[in-house]
Amino acid sequence: MLKLLNTLTKKEEVFKPIKEGHVGLYSCGPTVYNYPHIGNYRAFIFADILKRYLKYIGYDVMHVMNITDIDDKTIRDSIARGESLLDFTEFYTKEFNRELKDLNIEPATKQPKATDHIKEMVQMTEELLEKGFAYKGDDGSVYFDIKKFKSYGKLSGLDLEKIENNTKSRIKKDEYDKENAEDFALWKAWDQNDGDVYWDTPIGRGRPGWHIECSAMSTKYLGDHFDIHTGGVDLTFPHHENEIAQSECASGHKFVNYWLHNEHLLIDGKKMSKSLKNDYRLKDLQEKGFSPIDYRYWLLQANYKTIVNFTWEGLSASSNALKKLKSYYLNLPEGGKINEQYKNLFDEAMNDNLNTGEALATLWKIIKDEKVKDEEKKATILKFDTVLGLGIKDWKKEQAPENILKLIEARNLARKEKNWQESDRIREEIKNLGYKIKDTESGTEVFKL
Repeated sequence: MLKLLNTLTKKEEVFKPIKEGHVGLYSCGPTVYNYPHIGNYRAFIFADILKRYLKYIGYDVMHVMNITDIDDKTIRDSIARGESLLDFTEFYTKEFNRELKDLNIEPATKQPKATDHIKEMVQMTEELLEKGFAYKGDDGSVYFDIKKFKSYGKLSGLDLEKIENNTKSRIKKDEYDKENAEDFALWKAWDQNDGDVYWDTPIGRGRPGWHIECSAMSTKYLGDHFDIHTGGVDLTFPHHENEIAQSECASGHKFVNYWLHNEHLLIDGKKMSKSLKNDYRLKDLQEKGFSPIDYRYWLLQANYKTIVNFTWEGLSASSNALKKLKSYYLNLPEGGKINEQYKNLFDEAMNDNLNTGEALATLWKIIKDEKVKDEEKKATILKFDTVLGLGIKDWKKEQAPENILKLIEARNLARKEKNWQESDRIREEIKNLGYKIKDTESGTEVFKL
């Protein structure tokens, strides 16, 4: 049975879907004002692993991941760039999807954009006004009254009574700290800072607040009560806390059953920041010779609830392990059956709150087990990778360049003449050029290091 650590209850619980055989899954997507950094991608890789495993154990998954293309940041930076909001955000949306593919992250079932769902956001805001959970401020914006939702703070553990004085004011910006637990904007009245970005609606000219966007899009595609909501731990408050409040007040019942949050990623023991110049992008990894899948493999070694510390040395070790795995896998024969003993160990690890570190260790255990037939190993590794997502089924042996092939011919001639010293010298030369060779009954095989 799959057990998941639910942020809402602070307990590890057996997963039970609302509808048998089906899972409704919502993941907070990116705000498309820039390229995501590698810390952002931890959340998307985690959601991908979760979805893959749910499918692996037989569920039909409806996965929705939104695109935030309207908020404080997208407006600010598109104006600074002198571009329309649409052109500005469309560029970064395409770049995001390109990098998802590089990381072998499966596309979501639906990827709705906030700007395409203004109608739903206005409707939810109107409903909250009618029910008395929201009010119009003197600036024309619409705010949610957090005091009207008695269980406000249940996700993040926030105690409103301890910050009573702060809850009498309003906050219009999208992001803020826990100390600023105030009535938040559902709809922001237009001002000159928004430029030409606005919608004329029954609740006034303006644009949505960030929090209402996810509530409107998730309920449109998954209904007003669904199974799982994921995101980074930094979204627990205020974003997810506010999603719960406005969604449950609008519907009158529970919003989401399981809230799953991945932990932070540190860089050399420090938080990522532009000032420290350590907010690395995938491009930065690739410029140092690493692949996006090297990074994915590195992340898989730790559970999503563990704070991880990124170092270049650690990524290098993961890259080498992946090369070793590839070299081994490509020499395994076809035609085997999945080894049930190791599959059970893999399932046991994943059922334990998606323990990918132990699942990956199980993969290496079967490789080292001499009692398991090679063809069984290949079939089992392929089965595991439907969850791990390393793209193993697409691995192919690489054709060595002409200079390496000529060296192999020279070495084969030396071996034929029993000139072992020359044969060893050529092997070493091939290794220094970044390749290794293996002598088999069918001939000499070559692999890139």
